[in-house]
Amino acid sequence: MSKRRKKGKHEEHIDESWLLPYSDLLTLLVALFIVLFASSSIDMQKFQSISNAFNAELTGGSGMFDYPSPIPEGSKGSSDELPESDETQEEHYEKTSTLSEEERAELEKLAQIQNHLNAYVQENGLGDQLNTALTVEGLSLTIRDNILYTSGSAQVQSENMPIAREISKILEMDVPRSIIISGHTDNVPIRNSQFSSNWELSVMRAVNFMKVLLENPNLKPELFTAKGSGEFQPIATNETAEGRAQNRRVEILIQPKIEENSQASIE
Repeated sequence: MSKRRKKGKHEEHIDESWLLPYSDLLTLLVALFIVLFASSSIDMQKFQSISNAFNAELTGGSGMFDYPSPIPEGSKGSSDELPESDETQEEHYEKTSTLSEEERAELEKLAQIQNHLNAYVQENGLGDQLNTALTVEGLSLTIRDNILYTSGSAQVQSENMPIAREISKILEMDVPRSIIISGHTDNVPIRNSQFSSNWELSVMRAVNFMKVLLENPNLKPELFTAKGSGEFQPIATNETAEGRAQNRRVEILIQPKIEENSQASIE
Protein backbone atom coordinates (compact mmCIF):
# COMPACT_ATOMS: atom_id res chain seq x y z
CA MET A 1 0.00 0.00 0.00
CA SER A 2 2.79 2.43 0.83
CA LYS A 3 4.45 1.84 -2.52
CA ARG A 4 1.19 2.52 -4.31
CA ARG A 5 0.65 5.82 -2.51
CA LYS A 6 4.15 7.04 -3.30
CA LYS A 7 3.68 6.21 -6.96
CA GLY A 8 0.37 8.10 -7.02
CA LYS A 9 1.97 11.21 -5.56
CA HIS A 10 4.75 11.06 -8.14
CA GLU A 11 2.25 10.87 -10.98
CA GLU A 12 0.39 13.97 -9.71
CA HIS A 13 3.58 16.12 -9.79
CA ILE A 14 3.27 18.96 -12.41
CA ASP A 15 6.12 19.32 -14.88
CA GLU A 16 7.60 22.82 -14.36
CA SER A 17 10.39 22.62 -16.92
CA TRP A 18 8.60 25.29 -19.02
CA LEU A 19 9.32 27.94 -16.37
CA LEU A 20 12.98 28.30 -17.35
CA PRO A 21 12.46 29.34 -21.00
CA TYR A 22 9.43 31.42 -19.93
CA SER A 23 11.49 33.38 -17.41
CA ASP A 24 14.23 33.86 -20.00
CA LEU A 25 11.67 35.21 -22.47
CA LEU A 26 10.29 37.66 -19.90
CA THR A 27 13.80 38.85 -19.09
CA LEU A 28 14.52 39.49 -22.76
CA LEU A 29 11.23 41.37 -23.17
CA VAL A 30 11.99 43.60 -20.17
CA ALA A 31 15.47 44.29 -21.56
CA LEU A 32 13.99 45.12 -24.97
CA PHE A 33 11.51 47.64 -23.51
CA ILE A 34 14.29 49.27 -21.47
CA VAL A 35 16.39 49.60 -24.63
CA LEU A 36 13.46 51.06 -26.61
CA PHE A 37 12.75 53.57 -23.84
CA ALA A 38 16.39 54.59 -23.57
CA SER A 39 16.66 54.93 -27.35
CA SER A 40 13.72 57.35 -27.54
CA SER A 41 16.10 60.22 -26.67
CA ILE A 42 18.91 59.28 -29.01
CA ASP A 43 22.44 59.48 -27.64
CA MET A 44 24.41 58.06 -30.55
CA GLN A 45 27.32 56.81 -28.44
CA LYS A 46 25.01 54.89 -26.10
CA PHE A 47 22.92 53.75 -29.06
CA GLN A 48 26.02 52.33 -30.77
CA SER A 49 27.11 50.57 -27.57
CA ILE A 50 23.67 48.98 -27.23
CA SER A 51 23.77 47.99 -30.89
CA ASN A 52 27.14 46.28 -30.54
CA ALA A 53 26.02 44.44 -27.40
CA PHE A 54 22.82 43.16 -28.99
CA ASN A 55 24.49 42.18 -32.23
CA ALA A 56 27.10 40.25 -30.26
CA GLU A 57 24.43 38.36 -28.29
CA LEU A 58 21.82 37.91 -30.99
CA THR A 59 24.02 36.69 -33.80
CA GLY A 60 22.65 35.50 -37.13
CA GLY A 61 20.71 37.64 -39.63
CA SER A 62 20.15 41.37 -39.64
CA GLY A 63 18.52 42.96 -36.63
CA MET A 64 16.89 46.32 -36.07
CA PHE A 65 20.27 47.78 -35.04
CA ASP A 66 21.96 46.83 -38.32
CA TYR A 67 20.28 49.62 -40.32
CA PRO A 68 21.98 52.97 -40.93
CA SER A 69 21.50 55.82 -38.50
CA PRO A 70 18.65 58.19 -39.45
CA ILE A 71 20.83 61.15 -38.47
CA PRO A 72 23.13 62.63 -41.15
CA GLU A 73 26.80 61.72 -40.89
CA GLY A 74 27.83 65.35 -40.50
CA SER A 75 25.75 65.81 -37.38
CA LYS A 76 26.31 62.56 -35.46
CA GLY A 77 26.72 62.94 -31.73
CA SER A 78 24.63 63.05 -28.61
CA SER A 79 21.12 64.42 -28.66
CA ASP A 80 22.37 67.54 -26.85
CA GLU A 81 24.31 68.49 -29.99
CA LEU A 82 21.29 68.99 -32.23
CA PRO A 83 21.32 72.24 -34.20
CA GLU A 84 19.85 75.31 -32.62
CA SER A 85 16.30 75.67 -33.91
CA ASP A 86 12.70 75.88 -32.78
CA GLU A 87 12.10 72.15 -33.30
CA THR A 88 12.31 69.60 -30.49
CA GLN A 89 14.48 66.46 -30.48
CA GLU A 90 11.43 64.37 -31.31
CA GLU A 91 10.49 66.58 -34.27
CA HIS A 92 14.07 66.57 -35.55
CA TYR A 93 14.29 62.77 -35.28
CA GLU A 94 10.89 62.31 -36.94
CA LYS A 95 11.95 64.47 -39.88
CA THR A 96 15.39 62.94 -40.39
CA SER A 97 14.14 59.36 -40.02
CA THR A 98 11.92 59.75 -43.10
CA LEU A 99 14.58 61.19 -45.40
CA SER A 100 15.60 59.40 -48.57
CA GLU A 101 19.20 58.42 -49.25
CA GLU A 102 19.54 61.37 -51.65
CA GLU A 103 18.26 63.80 -49.01
CA ARG A 104 20.62 62.41 -46.39
CA ALA A 105 23.53 62.74 -48.80
CA GLU A 106 22.55 66.36 -49.44
CA LEU A 107 22.46 67.12 -45.72
CA GLU A 108 25.95 65.64 -45.42
CA LYS A 109 27.16 68.05 -48.12
CA LEU A 110 25.53 70.97 -46.30
CA ALA A 111 27.27 69.80 -43.13
CA GLN A 112 30.61 70.15 -44.93
CA ILE A 113 29.71 73.74 -45.87
CA GLN A 114 28.72 74.33 -42.24
CA ASN A 115 32.14 73.13 -41.10
CA HIS A 116 33.76 75.60 -43.49
CA LEU A 117 31.62 78.45 -42.12
CA ASN A 118 32.31 77.46 -38.51
CA ALA A 119 36.05 77.38 -39.20
CA TYR A 120 35.88 80.93 -40.60
CA VAL A 121 33.88 82.11 -37.57
CA GLN A 122 36.35 80.55 -35.14
CA GLU A 123 39.45 81.81 -36.94
CA ASN A 124 38.13 85.40 -36.93
CA GLY A 125 36.66 85.42 -33.44
CA LEU A 126 33.13 86.03 -34.68
CA GLY A 127 31.35 83.56 -32.42
CA ASP A 128 29.23 86.30 -30.84
CA GLN A 129 28.09 87.69 -34.20
CA LEU A 130 27.67 84.65 -36.48
CA ASN A 131 26.30 81.20 -35.84
CA THR A 132 25.14 78.30 -38.00
CA ALA A 133 22.43 75.64 -37.70
CA LEU A 134 21.70 72.61 -39.87
CA THR A 135 18.18 71.20 -40.11
CA VAL A 136 16.20 69.36 -42.75
CA GLU A 137 15.14 72.77 -44.10
CA GLY A 138 18.77 73.55 -44.95
CA LEU A 139 21.86 75.28 -43.58
CA SER A 140 21.21 78.59 -41.81
CA LEU A 141 23.76 81.31 -41.08
CA THR A 142 22.57 84.00 -38.64
CA ILE A 143 24.38 87.36 -38.61
CA ARG A 144 23.78 89.94 -35.88
CA ASP A 145 22.76 93.28 -37.38
CA ASN A 146 25.49 95.23 -35.53
CA ILE A 147 28.15 93.51 -37.61
CA LEU A 148 26.60 94.81 -40.83
CA TYR A 149 24.55 97.97 -40.18
CA THR A 150 24.35 101.03 -37.99
CA SER A 151 21.11 101.65 -36.09
CA GLY A 152 18.17 102.49 -38.38
CA SER A 153 20.27 102.02 -41.54
CA ALA A 154 20.04 99.41 -44.30
CA GLN A 155 23.48 100.07 -45.82
CA VAL A 156 26.19 97.50 -45.11
CA GLN A 157 29.06 99.23 -43.28
CA SER A 158 32.18 99.56 -45.39
CA GLU A 159 34.42 98.18 -42.62
CA ASN A 160 32.39 94.97 -42.62
CA MET A 161 32.45 94.43 -46.38
CA PRO A 162 35.31 91.88 -46.06
CA ILE A 163 33.08 89.63 -43.93
CA ALA A 164 30.27 89.80 -46.49
CA ARG A 165 32.71 89.04 -49.32
CA GLU A 166 34.21 86.11 -47.43
CA ILE A 167 30.71 84.69 -46.91
CA SER A 168 30.04 85.11 -50.64
CA LYS A 169 33.13 82.99 -51.39
CA ILE A 170 31.91 80.26 -49.05
CA LEU A 171 28.61 80.28 -50.94
CA GLU A 172 30.45 79.20 -54.09
CA MET A 173 29.39 75.56 -54.24
CA ASP A 174 30.09 72.80 -56.72
CA VAL A 175 26.35 72.25 -56.95
CA PRO A 176 24.56 75.65 -56.77
CA ARG A 177 21.65 75.79 -54.34
CA SER A 178 18.81 78.21 -53.69
CA ILE A 179 19.65 80.81 -51.06
CA ILE A 180 17.17 82.93 -49.10
CA ILE A 181 18.33 86.16 -47.42
CA SER A 182 15.97 87.22 -44.60
CA GLY A 183 16.01 90.49 -42.66
CA HIS A 184 14.65 90.68 -39.09
CA THR A 185 14.29 93.46 -36.51
CA ASP A 186 13.21 93.91 -32.91
CA ASN A 187 9.82 95.41 -32.03
CA VAL A 188 10.99 98.94 -31.28
CA PRO A 189 9.05 101.19 -33.69
CA ILE A 190 11.05 103.03 -36.34
CA ARG A 191 10.07 106.07 -38.34
CA ASN A 192 12.69 108.11 -40.14
CA SER A 193 13.16 109.73 -43.52
CA GLN A 194 13.98 106.39 -45.13
CA PHE A 195 11.68 103.84 -43.48
CA SER A 196 8.20 104.09 -42.01
CA SER A 197 8.27 100.62 -40.42
CA ASN A 198 10.54 97.81 -39.28
CA TRP A 199 9.17 95.73 -42.12
CA GLU A 200 10.58 98.09 -44.74
CA LEU A 201 13.90 98.26 -42.89
CA SER A 202 14.20 94.46 -42.72
CA VAL A 203 13.44 94.06 -46.44
CA MET A 204 16.02 96.63 -47.53
CA ARG A 205 18.67 95.18 -45.24
CA ALA A 206 18.15 91.78 -46.84
CA VAL A 207 18.22 93.28 -50.35
CA ASN A 208 21.36 95.32 -49.76
CA PHE A 209 23.19 92.41 -48.20
CA MET A 210 22.18 90.21 -51.11
CA LYS A 211 23.57 92.83 -53.52
CA VAL A 212 26.94 92.69 -51.76
CA LEU A 213 26.99 88.91 -52.00
CA LEU A 214 26.11 89.04 -55.71
CA GLU A 215 29.12 91.24 -56.44
CA ASN A 216 30.80 87.85 -56.58
CA PRO A 217 30.49 86.87 -60.27
CA ASN A 218 30.64 83.17 -59.39
CA LEU A 219 27.21 83.32 -57.72
CA LYS A 220 24.00 82.99 -59.74
CA PRO A 221 21.47 85.78 -59.02
CA GLU A 222 18.56 83.62 -60.19
CA LEU A 223 19.11 81.35 -57.17
CA PHE A 224 18.77 84.19 -54.63
CA THR A 225 15.68 85.46 -52.84
CA ALA A 226 15.48 88.43 -50.44
CA LYS A 227 12.68 88.94 -47.95
CA GLY A 228 11.93 90.84 -44.76
CA SER A 229 9.93 89.75 -41.72
CA GLY A 230 10.23 92.87 -39.57
CA GLU A 231 9.73 92.09 -35.88
CA PHE A 232 7.33 89.22 -36.51
CA GLN A 233 9.73 86.26 -36.27
CA PRO A 234 11.69 86.86 -33.03
CA ILE A 235 14.12 84.26 -31.73
CA ALA A 236 14.37 85.85 -28.28
CA THR A 237 12.34 88.07 -25.99
CA ASN A 238 11.97 91.75 -26.89
CA GLU A 239 11.70 92.61 -23.19
CA THR A 240 15.49 92.84 -22.74
CA ALA A 241 18.28 94.63 -24.59
CA GLU A 242 20.08 91.33 -25.18
CA GLY A 243 16.94 89.72 -26.56
CA ARG A 244 16.30 92.63 -28.92
CA ALA A 245 19.92 92.44 -30.10
CA GLN A 246 19.42 88.77 -31.00
CA ASN A 247 16.23 89.57 -32.91
CA ARG A 248 17.99 92.20 -35.05
CA ARG A 249 19.63 89.90 -37.54
CA VAL A 250 20.09 88.77 -41.13
CA GLU A 251 19.71 85.08 -41.93
CA ILE A 252 21.12 83.19 -44.90
CA LEU A 253 19.34 79.91 -45.61
CA ILE A 254 21.06 77.51 -48.02
CA GLN A 255 18.34 75.13 -49.13
CA PRO A 256 18.99 71.47 -49.93
CA LYS A 257 19.53 70.73 -53.60
CA ILE A 258 16.48 68.63 -54.45
CA GLU A 259 15.39 70.07 -57.77
CA GLU A 260 15.98 73.10 -59.94
CA ASN A 261 14.87 76.17 -58.03
CA SER A 262 13.00 79.24 -59.11
CA GLN A 263 14.53 82.54 -60.14
CA ALA A 264 15.42 85.31 -57.70
CA SER A 265 12.60 87.40 -56.28
CA ILE A 266 11.93 89.91 -53.55
CA GLU A 267 9.09 89.05 -51.19
